[in-house]
Amino acid sequence: MRPLLLVTLAGVLVGCAQLRFEEPTAALVAVRVTEIGLEGGGLRLQLDVHNPNTYELRTTRIAVGVDLESTNFGNVELTEPLRLPAGQATRVEVPLSFRWSGVGAGARALLSRGTVRYTLNGRLIVDTPLGAREIPVRASGEASLRALAP
Repeated sequence: MRPLLLVTLAGVLVGCAQLRFEEPTAALVAVRVTEIGLEGGGLRLQLDVHNPNTYELRTTRIAVGVDLESTNFGNVELTEPLRLPAGQATRVEVPLSFRWSGVGAGARALLSRGTVRYTLNGRLIVDTPLGAREIPVRASGEASLRALAP
């Protein structure tokens, strides 16, 4: 009876070890203008979300703020579930609405340097075999005027 218990316990431990969780990462790939108005406009951000795990994840919510040149430009919230296949990057398009008040610093940087510094800061909530997890999303970099063109 004891050997069977040890074999069962070893199987459970091996199974748990295979469910080790690694946090997904997100990177901004492209930006597309969708609307322009008197008070602001809309963009579509393309993010690559990479799931490094050996099992599929599903998002329940993505909420990210976008800063240009350290000034809040807009906020993104996506509540429809997304499938993140194991070991792959998934292209995710999310809408972003903005107000003209957040554009000044970014426009100045584009005109003077030809690039704009951006920061993404928020969270991604995913369902995993180990339960729901909240993952911080932090990414930063520079985008050129050419990369931002529709």
